[in-house]
Amino acid sequence: MSNQPSPGSAVPCCEPLTRRALPASEAGDLARAFKALGDPVRLQLFSLIASADDEVCVCDLTCSFEVSAPTISHHLKTLRTAGLVTSERRGTWVYYRVVPERVGVLSQLLAPEPAVAR
Repeated sequence: MSNQPSPGSAVPCCEPLTRRALPASEAGDLARAFKALGDPVRLQLFSLIASADDEVCVCDLTCSFEVSAPTISHHLKTLRTAGLVTSERRGTWVYYRVVPERVGVLSQLLAPEPAVAR
């Protein structure tokens, strides 16, 4: 039996911030991801992509906002650069999906300590 995680499962990498101080070597990369989510439009885009069953076409994303298509493209590029989403071009359209491992790292980092029974 292998100790390797199954495909698609989150690999623990970071202890919550309540257990240890974050080293500078990790802080820069993680800060870029959190900064990418710090814009309301990007956070909404990320939410739409993350809540999809599998992937979302950019055509469905651009009609969900009152900003221009180039602005949406800029925000999607920021999310891709931060490693939060991936994209695949198929003909005219680009399809986006969340990178679950990356989101898992951010979630785990902020996870509260479990309550200890007394």
